[in-house]
Amino acid sequence: MSPPIGVLVMAHGTPASLEEIEAFYTRIRRGRPPSPEQLENLVRRYRAIGGTSPLTERTRAQTEGLAAALEASSPGRYLVGFGAKHTEPSIETGAAALAGAGVSAVVGLVLTPQRSAAGSGEYLDRAARAVAECAPDLPFVAVEEWYDAPGFDALVGRRVTTALGGLESPTVLFSAHSVPESVAEPYRTQVVASAELVAGAAGLDRHRVPWRVVFQSAGRTEQRWLGPDLLGAIDEVAATDGRSVLVCPVGFVADHLEVLYDLDVEAGARARAAGLAFARTASLNDDPEFVGILAQVVASAAGASR
Repeated sequence: MSPPIGVLVMAHGTPASLEEIEAFYTRIRRGRPPSPEQLENLVRRYRAIGGTSPLTERTRAQTEGLAAALEASSPGRYLVGFGAKHTEPSIETGAAALAGAGVSAVVGLVLTPQRSAAGSGEYLDRAARAVAECAPDLPFVAVEEWYDAPGFDALVGRRVTTALGGLESPTVLFSAHSVPESVAEPYRTQVVASAELVAGAAGLDRHRVPWRVVFQSAGRTEQRWLGPDLLGAIDEVAATDGRSVLVCPVGFVADHLEVLYDLDVEAGARARAAGLAFARTASLNDDPEFVGILAQVVASAAGASR
């Protein structure tokens, strides 16, 4: 049997406890410790969702689900590993483990659908360097984006349709994490394309349900960040006599702080204060159909590596 193809799944990572938040935040800030006020604010946000984020468990389940789907379709062909951007095991640790296992190539898959220099690009660059350092001749195949993977729009579209069922005169807001405007493309274009695909799958235009693309969770820096902002969009819906908003986080694939706090707590409170009903589409997490779509993405990339 030929050597397996390695698959390095990558995600952001999250602190395992409140005590780890300061070190985690410092890594995100590239070694610059947060101010006491910044740290207090982040701790408060984690406390509001129970003290920790479920992201570690969610990404573990997604990785295991992907491995199971690949094994079911192609027994023995793939070896799946994991690496996080800001926690352990790191991207470098995961890449080294696959390279040391004698794989014939490594496919890098980031658990974010759209390509961004400030997001997925950094993950993939780190993975490529780590693979090259461990095994200079080992091919590395980067999956740069997969928002348009077959079936993905229909899967998210069904979640939109389900969530709309209990809302009166809704406006749908497709949200994604903001990035600095200096590195907006091709991310902005792909987020808009994602929303268009999902809106089409859900039949929003056909049913005359208004929708727009917004961005959330912008960094607190002096840079200009990509908008329009989610909270401002909620205010605009209220100002035009809207009755309800449905947020579909089309840039996220799992429950974590930016979903459970920024949407469920912060955006939900903003909507209710403005007199709007609020709902959010269910996260994909380890939905078998979702990991099956990811398996097809990986198989396509692995085929291209030969």
